[in-house]
Amino acid sequence: MGTVPTFDPVSEHQRTRAALAAAIPRLARLLREVPDLDAASGVPRWSVGDVGAHLASVYLAYGSVVSTNVDAGAGADAGARVDADAGARVDAGAGAGAGAGAWADADADADADADADADAGAGAVDWASVLPSGDLPFVERIAAMNDTSVALLDGAGRARLGDLLAERGETFLRITEDLAPDAPVTAPWYGPEPTLTVAVVTGLMLSESLVHGLDIARGAGLPWLIGADEASLVIGQSMPTMMSLALDPAKARGVRIAFDLVVKGGPRLAVVVDGGAMTVTRDAPPRAYDCRLTVDPAAFLLVSFRRTPVWKAVALGRMRAGGRRPWLAARLGDLVATP
Repeated sequence: MGTVPTFDPVSEHQRTRAALAAAIPRLARLLREVPDLDAASGVPRWSVGDVGAHLASVYLAYGSVVSTNVDAGAGADAGARVDADAGARVDAGAGAGAGAGAWADADADADADADADADAGAGAVDWASVLPSGDLPFVERIAAMNDTSVALLDGAGRARLGDLLAERGETFLRITEDLAPDAPVTAPWYGPEPTLTVAVVTGLMLSESLVHGLDIARGAGLPWLIGADEASLVIGQSMPTMMSLALDPAKARGVRIAFDLVVKGGPRLAVVVDGGAMTVTRDAPPRAYDCRLTVDPAAFLLVSFRRTPVWKAVALGRMRAGGRRPWLAARLGDLVATP
């Protein structure tokens, strides 16, 4: 079965931060070059401007739940108010836009035309007024939050999306600079229970930037490259946590499968589904697997987010199944839900 190499979580986190720091200005330049924000994007039902507005909201949201003093009690319920860095002031006032008054612009330098989105605020987000009501399943909860995020910016705010993303991205990097990779972070939009880490959140920021950058580029007819190293960092830093959260419990009921996920030049993950739950472990000790998946990192990232069909990645030799029961490879994508 071979020996699984270990990884240095601190070093990998720093590499992820560096990749995010490089992706943010690239994404900002892309948005400034978009000829038509109303053009259809790579996301069904969303325009290029919608994707940019969603990204601006994502950057704001993650910036609001991490700070140099992570509140251990924040997020105990949906109404928790999470302190944010003073440079990422978030207003909970009513001027943030229709149906989204609890999220306001963190940009202290926003121009007067973007007042509907910008305000020097109270330094907190009132998540109770933003989160979807009821005990929704994971995918439906995220889909509802995504719909909310798109409505946060009006035309004036969207006109400066490149600058806004650059400012919010730099703020996130600044307020997380001195935080340990394993510092806990509660992201209430995922539900009341899951606690993430700074490393996971940084990986998610990179994932959102890369994948939605592609969505914008496809709609605008502009180039956008996702490198193997960047994709490997996303897979290693965020997927072990997020795959488990996104497991479809109905489809996982009664299923017992162990996948050996081998990312070329990247992490190796043991993905085990048993008893209606999924565990994803890096550097797992040798064990028997039902199916081995050997994947190119960028291809796996795009297949995971439904941006590339599985058949295409297989036909190009970028994903290959093996092991005792290779036909089970298709089950992995079926078990992990996406909005």
